[in-house]
Amino acid sequence: MSTERVDWSKGKWSHEPVSSTVEADSKLRVEAVESSDYWQKTMYGFQHDNGHSLLAAWEDDKAVEVSFSLDGFTELYDQAGLMLWLDDTHWIKAGVELNDGVPHIGAVVTHEYSDWSLSPVPEWTGEEVTLRASQMNDAVILRARTRNHPWRTIRVARFPYETGKQAGPFLCAPTRSGFKVTFTRWVCTSPDQDIHVDPPLEE
Repeated sequence: MSTERVDWSKGKWSHEPVSSTVEADSKLRVEAVESSDYWQKTMYGFQHDNGHSLLAAWEDDKAVEVSFSLDGFTELYDQAGLMLWLDDTHWIKAGVELNDGVPHIGAVVTHEYSDWSLSPVPEWTGEEVTLRASQMNDAVILRARTRNHPWRTIRVARFPYETGKQAGPFLCAPTRSGFKVTFTRWVCTSPDQDIHVDPPLEE
């Protein structure tokens, strides 16, 4: 299939952000609510489900990609990326999160309980990042890249749901107010054919 841009208006916010504005260049500028986050129980015991996800229906025959700028990531746990959603306790968020002053690429996979995997990417500081998810059998392949760095596979995670799935951009600001993210792209495109073959670079 050809790449199809998803209009920002097609999505519905899981929780309304402070502000959400489509700019003249068609980029989406969003400000997160202070203390917004997603997490279920593991290690900390708490449950957070007040992050901001702009969600639209997602079908297995399409990969989904979201791009955004890392400008403005300055405080602990500032985060943005791609959310895959079934319901409040079955979801995956993949993206970049600032941890100890360094951007990290990672994913939180939640099936009743959350887990967290991450890897530092200091060389990505200030760049535009693309997150990609493609369904394969009972799993999703999660990949990420920037304009100056190639695709890397960041996670293969179980996500076996055949119906009711949604996907789209997300952001959270667990520790502060004033966190803003500029999303530059949201597309559906051809799914991965093989985990060992990088998808094409499509703008």
